[in-house]
Amino acid sequence: MMEDLLYVIPANSSKEEVLKYLTAHPEIKFVSLVGIDLAGNDTDEKIPMRIFLKDIDEFYAGTAVQTDGSSVVLPGIATLNNAKVDMPVDPSVKWFVDYNYENVDPELGLPVGTLRIPSFLIHEGKRVDSRAVLADSLAFVKENLLKTLNEAPMLSGLESIQGKKVTDISFTSATELEFWVQTPLENTSIESLSASQVLQEQYWERTHGNVRTALEQCVEELEKYELKVEMGHKEVGGIKAQIDENGNTTHVCEQIEIDWRFADALQAADNEVFVRSIVRKIFRKYGLEVSFKAKPMIGVAGNGEHTHIGMAAILEDGSIRNLYAADDQMKDFMSCVGYGAIMGLLKNYEVINPFVSATNDSLNRLKPGFEAPVCVVTSLGHNPKVPSRNRTILAGLIRDLKNPMATRFELRACNPYTNTYLVLAAIYSAILDGVEAAVSHTTDELLAELSKNAGDEGFYLEKDRAYRSEEDVFEDYTDEERNHLFGAPPATVWENMENFKANPEKKAVITAGGALDDQIIASFRDGALLRWKTELISRIIPENRAIVRDVQELDSDIVTDLDSYNWNKINSLRISLAKDSIDEKSLFTLLINALNEGDFATASGLQVEMYDKMEELKALYDSYVKNII
Repeated sequence: MMEDLLYVIPANSSKEEVLKYLTAHPEIKFVSLVGIDLAGNDTDEKIPMRIFLKDIDEFYAGTAVQTDGSSVVLPGIATLNNAKVDMPVDPSVKWFVDYNYENVDPELGLPVGTLRIPSFLIHEGKRVDSRAVLADSLAFVKENLLKTLNEAPMLSGLESIQGKKVTDISFTSATELEFWVQTPLENTSIESLSASQVLQEQYWERTHGNVRTALEQCVEELEKYELKVEMGHKEVGGIKAQIDENGNTTHVCEQIEIDWRFADALQAADNEVFVRSIVRKIFRKYGLEVSFKAKPMIGVAGNGEHTHIGMAAILEDGSIRNLYAADDQMKDFMSCVGYGAIMGLLKNYEVINPFVSATNDSLNRLKPGFEAPVCVVTSLGHNPKVPSRNRTILAGLIRDLKNPMATRFELRACNPYTNTYLVLAAIYSAILDGVEAAVSHTTDELLAELSKNAGDEGFYLEKDRAYRSEEDVFEDYTDEERNHLFGAPPATVWENMENFKANPEKKAVITAGGALDDQIIASFRDGALLRWKTELISRIIPENRAIVRDVQELDSDIVTDLDSYNWNKINSLRISLAKDSIDEKSLFTLLINALNEGDFATASGLQVEMYDKMEELKALYDSYVKNII
């Protein structure tokens, strides 16, 4: 019976318990080891269950399954001449069973299942995958936090646990998944989408037809996996779908969000990977394409994945205390640990950001006007007695006066393809740095430090920067003011990756634990830059070239001087972008040459110039077309 299907094997199950589960569920016919490479890709294969049951000890030891450097993104680590990568399973987290409802076992009358087992990637005896980086980073942070908390002479805002032994630290996280849903091969006017967004016609709007059915089934399915879904709803983007003469829904273009309960940080990252696969599978069943890209359509809302970061102390008596929440929430926004955590994240964000935004797509999303953060700044609220939310900042404090355990930070810059494992590893390492600097100060001193003006000397934060604003950073500051106060954001993937080199002292903070080390960072950086280069040459420039070709002079019985003026400007732009001569190369050619020659600094500047000119071309052509009658 369907209700008897096994969906989850609990974390820390013994081999004997695993065997008992599997022998009781013959519908689970395959095993897939899920390793996460440095690009955030998850491995997948179909290993017959009989092999797993026979060789279970070898699977745990990592000798049963191997992959090679060409099948995972580990540049500079697993190379073609040294490609062997072992894949031991990780029993410390949940194992999910993924069912194929289109493949029903005729004897059992049940869908065929694949047991997805989170695993590590080991090269030359060293764990080199994203999951291991997070697991090992958390172990390092925990060890040092326990020492810091138990030896600190004062814990301002946490006096209630002062002198009590902290025996363990709980790191919790949760992500919110946004995605676009579309009917395959159908395009929708960006202008229509933009207008709908401005008019807020779609946010919290009811879902209809196959979109509603797919969303409801996603929520129901995820509940079976004990993910405790909190809600699924329409997001800001989208337009109203249409119905054809046969009653089928067409021209679907909607933005959806699904949220589920927090978990241990490593489990939370695993959950996110699995949720994406379930969402994609169910929506495809109803003939709908799902896009998790950060900015699938320029000019309308992108897909965010706000990442929530929490931390709690487990005391010797077994009680649990949120480390960010102050004893007196009416007096203090946070405890000393909370202040230290947000200061560590903000101060070191230049070396966290490369993991957050590693693609052209991700940086296209981070533009003013779309509720996507562009500044390294936080908001606490106007008054500790009245919690508030500022949706224009990078990382905000979330509080509930009735529930201190809910106190956490929300990082708003992530997107559905952000490598959450590496981001959390870097964030918690930076948090440790901030907490170690904060525990010797009072909450009043820490509030003053976090709220200091640019130019004021601080004991931890940089002198020339401001880090807190309760204002709307999109509306209340000019671009120049934002860049002066909070630092100029990187414009390209190259600029973002250069932050590793430009900030050696901050890089030392996130590499202190030894898991997120120089080799891992170099491999991640090389992979990101290769994808940046390849996407520009093979996708972005060809797409822009097609747009330039489609921009044509229009015939009209009435041509005004404005039409002629506009067309001349448009044609000049077309030539500068895409037309080579003997003496001069077009912008597209110059960019391709710089990328192929490895002159990434020049290529980065040319990419920014290309984007600016393409936007100018589109705007000019739109005005030109609208004036033709």
